[in-house]
Amino acid sequence: MARIDAHQHFWKFDPVRDSWINNDMMVIQRDFLPADLEPVLQAAGIDGCVLVQVDQSEEENKFQLGNAAQYSFIKGVVGWVDLQDPHVEEKLAYYKAFPKMKGFRHILQGEPNRALMLKPAFKNGIGLLKKYGFTYDILIFPDQLGYTQDLAAAYPNQPFVVDHLAKPNIKDRKLTAEWKAAIRNVAACENVMCKISGMVTEADWKHWKPEDFKPYLDTVVEAFGPRRILYGSDWPVCLLGGSYQEVMQIVLDYFSTHSADEQEAFFGGNALRFYNL
Repeated sequence: MARIDAHQHFWKFDPVRDSWINNDMMVIQRDFLPADLEPVLQAAGIDGCVLVQVDQSEEENKFQLGNAAQYSFIKGVVGWVDLQDPHVEEKLAYYKAFPKMKGFRHILQGEPNRALMLKPAFKNGIGLLKKYGFTYDILIFPDQLGYTQDLAAAYPNQPFVVDHLAKPNIKDRKLTAEWKAAIRNVAACENVMCKISGMVTEADWKHWKPEDFKPYLDTVVEAFGPRRILYGSDWPVCLLGGSYQEVMQIVLDYFSTHSADEQEAFFGGNALRFYNL
């Protein structure tokens, strides 16, 4: 079974466009391109990856599809479209012509309207994805998990995946009852999967310990089960908290007590199936 990193990024660093990469993040204030990642994946025994958008523009899609066309280890791309555009279906039909375009994402975590995903225009776009075989990545903070449950329930045949465990507050070790309950409620929608990714970014970058992540992992694995969780590194953002191998080691150790079948599913099989790689 191929091993897949289901969540990583490339960018040519632009201090204006990429203003989210502030001066506390100097380690990632530079270009990160396929030639930088390929040897890292090979060293970690990863066969391929899913490339996820960072900029909300169609230029981004062009850039990332170009990367994917040039490098065979990039198995799929999660791009961006304006789901609220009345002509969004034309865009979806256009992107269907690119076999590596697998789905789309919007940076919902940054939206002033926390319930943007439930606006009729947004839902209209979501409702068209299934027709073209596209997945949807949900990038949110914990306060948006309730809206996510409503969205997923409204489109039971649309494949969704929650990125980064919905970014719980790992740094302060705040395993809240609200987050746990909300994760379980979202997981009750069988069309939703969850990426176990981005954890070190939400932890104390310099002082995290593997055991910091266990309660969050326990919650997600119990809620979603072994067939609806995906491994993602969130490279290069993960470099804020350590090397690729250090970050991957957290989940290698955690899943070492699981069956070989469950490990294969988490480290590749589930991503192959979800993104139709």
